[in-house]
Amino acid sequence: METSAIKYLTNLGIESLNSMQLQAEKAILQNKNILLISPTGSGKTIAFLLPLLELLNKDIEGVQCLILTPTRELAMQIEQVWRKMGTGFKVCTFYGGHPMSVEVQSLTTPPALLIGTPGRIADHLTRRTFKLDQIQTLILDEFDKSLEFGFQEQMSFIIKAAKKLQKRVLVSATAGVQIPEFTGVTFPTVVKYETEEKNKETLTINIVKSEEKDKINTLIKLIGTIHSESAIIFCNHRDAVERTCQLLNDAGIFSIFYHGGMEQEDRERALIRFRNGSANFIVTTDLAARGLDIPQMKNVIHYHLPNLEHEFTHRNGRTARMNDSGTAYIIIHAEEKLPKFFDEQWEELELAHKYTLPKPPKFQTLYISGGKKDKLNKVDIVGFFSQKGKLEKDDLGLIEVKDYTSFAAVKREKVTQLLSLIKEEKMKGRKFKIEIAN
Repeated sequence: METSAIKYLTNLGIESLNSMQLQAEKAILQNKNILLISPTGSGKTIAFLLPLLELLNKDIEGVQCLILTPTRELAMQIEQVWRKMGTGFKVCTFYGGHPMSVEVQSLTTPPALLIGTPGRIADHLTRRTFKLDQIQTLILDEFDKSLEFGFQEQMSFIIKAAKKLQKRVLVSATAGVQIPEFTGVTFPTVVKYETEEKNKETLTINIVKSEEKDKINTLIKLIGTIHSESAIIFCNHRDAVERTCQLLNDAGIFSIFYHGGMEQEDRERALIRFRNGSANFIVTTDLAARGLDIPQMKNVIHYHLPNLEHEFTHRNGRTARMNDSGTAYIIIHAEEKLPKFFDEQWEELELAHKYTLPKPPKFQTLYISGGKKDKLNKVDIVGFFSQKGKLEKDDLGLIEVKDYTSFAAVKREKVTQLLSLIKEEKMKGRKFKIEIAN
């Protein structure tokens, strides 16, 4: 491995590439059309970003690579990995819910790498905010999900406009997806990396039978039975997600919800609170089954079973990742219609008669009305909270600094005192709004 590549991996906290990443790197550099199929959590983002460095030219001004993703969260996750690598190449990320004026301003100096959702990138093309004549590499990440979301027209429009493409990379966690003609990808070099056997060794699937059609009481007992460990709880519909989350909160189990019908800012805050330990249970749709930057989980709970087996697989991919063990729990009622992939041989879990409900999360998230564009960084926030707010090192958890906002996890019992101490204080000569994030 070249010295520069080692530097980028070191910046990511990675010692070496796995076998899939090595195969993908070779295929992307040596071929024009590539299909990369690999499970959620196997490291696909690094697999296509690392070889991209050899395809970019520092002497070219303009967008050289375009990455299309089905969701804003996945786009932002790819951007975070790229920035952490420390490549020196500018990156911009465009998506709905983000101010168009800010995106247009960022194009004053065009990025080498542009990441975005199909709808937003198509909007920019219609406005002619950037040129495509330097784009030689196109990456469609989770392209099958983009198809499911109905982005065919936008993707087709974008690909037809990028007339000088030399390399096309399709990425998916699902095998067997038909490649649309509009992608221009024919007879691709396929890198297929499946870890099903390994996953079977590390993933345990348990059936949990509910005596009532409304499974909420069974869910509460299950959470108590697994000693209140963190979990992702999957439902099939948005209204069910919100209802289930509310019922858990009513029962004293602190939970948050996440689905595609939420405003972008609310979705981001939900994920931040889950990542930093301010919420231990997240109730969600299949939107969270892949492509999101959330922690490795020990427990996945299927409050509703999906209709399709590949979605079941993607949900389970949130646990038992990278050789770690995990458990998927399926809550079913006797009269429930079960999908074809349901296996009666999965072991049934007997719920505990006596159990203890979870305590409130250890941390609480604070919102700060300033970010990178205000010249704030993590060191500034840590210093301010420590010196002015009298926090000890262990009182602070994960801190995330965005463009215009920041979020910090603070031990719950220290929040009231902290807010009182810093109420009239300035950070870096400015007074920022700091409050509990909802």
